[in-house]
Amino acid sequence: MESMHKALEVVGGAAKLASMLGVTTQAVCFWRDGARRIPAEHCPSIERATAGAVRCEDLRPDVDWAYLRGTCGTEHHEAA
Repeated sequence: MESMHKALEVVGGAAKLASMLGVTTQAVCFWRDGARRIPAEHCPSIERATAGAVRCEDLRPDVDWAYLRGTCGTEHHEAA
């Protein structure tokens, strides 16, 4: 999974990303190696941790992030 390798490079490794996400290093290594799918709920945190270098769409292309971004952006904009 190329995007996960890029995320690890940006943040400084599996242990550091695991700490940032509150998961085990083993979980991150499973995601990196493709043994397990990255839970969608962690994708926004990974995107933030990489300052957008790795986007949710890169990590989980099966999730309709455009819809979620549109919904989230609309609600935030209306509240502002």
